[in-house]
Amino acid sequence: MRRIVVTGAAGFVGSNLTKRLLDRGYAVRGIDNLSAGTAENVDQRVEFHATDIRAREIYSLFEDADAVFHLAAKTCLPECVNNPLDAASMNVIGTLNVLEAARRAKVRKFIYADTSAEYEGINEFPTCEELIRPIGVYAASKHGGATFCESYRELYSMNVTILRYFNVYGPAQDWRRVIPPVMSSFIIRMLQGEQPVIYGTGEKRRDFVYVDDVNDFHLLVLEDQRADGKVFNVGSGANFSVNEIYELVEGLLKTGLRPIYKSDLPGEAQITLADLTSAMALGWKPRIAITEGLSRTIEYLQTKVLNRKVSSPGAK
Repeated sequence: MRRIVVTGAAGFVGSNLTKRLLDRGYAVRGIDNLSAGTAENVDQRVEFHATDIRAREIYSLFEDADAVFHLAAKTCLPECVNNPLDAASMNVIGTLNVLEAARRAKVRKFIYADTSAEYEGINEFPTCEELIRPIGVYAASKHGGATFCESYRELYSMNVTILRYFNVYGPAQDWRRVIPPVMSSFIIRMLQGEQPVIYGTGEKRRDFVYVDDVNDFHLLVLEDQRADGKVFNVGSGANFSVNEIYELVEGLLKTGLRPIYKSDLPGEAQITLADLTSAMALGWKPRIAITEGLSRTIEYLQTKVLNRKVSSPGAK
């Protein structure tokens, strides 16, 4: 397979994925409406189209593609709660439009970015792929997209693989959100001398996985037929509380800044922890330890976002 279409190519995971694909020798066609991703995230080698995945105009972009990574989605939980119709439009109707474009183009492999939010109502940890109970708007909308993926697999014999991401972090994560992901939020605020914000008690536990590990698995799924038609968790197999993440960041930056605690956010799971048995059976395992991943993220935010001279984490 030589030409890959990536939706959400200007976003966090998508922009990192396109670089890996390009470096591996694939031609990449990127699609993103830039509602969350940014143009500066897009590698110059990408054939980029600033187009909405719900538009019929995307169909021609799939005609000579060998595979699709469908990453484009509305992912901000508060935005999904406040605008459930928008979430459903992007995550269900948008996914259906991408599936139809791929079907008409006879694309050989379709990889759908699902979410660990599918497990919100499950209290068995680590959680395996067979147990799902989406509750929140975001989870329900992504489940809707996944259901259409399964429908296309059954009705049209489309080769669809579903990946359920846990909390992916690393360079280019969307720190511009109203409520940014916890790691980038902590690091940005603390580097600027501001106290980090924790919602709730800080005791929610999350399975954090570094983006390079995720992209290692992307390449494996793309190139290994054993992954075809299956569902995989993509996490680290370990979890940390939000308070523990604060302590790790503070241990690297040594700012002396203490967190501010605010009211909890609704609709979030208390614990996430991935059962990685299926993914590891293909020979993959996460490689990047949490402190190494945080150090790389700090360096990126210092140099690419805040334009500061790099100093080793821990130095003021």
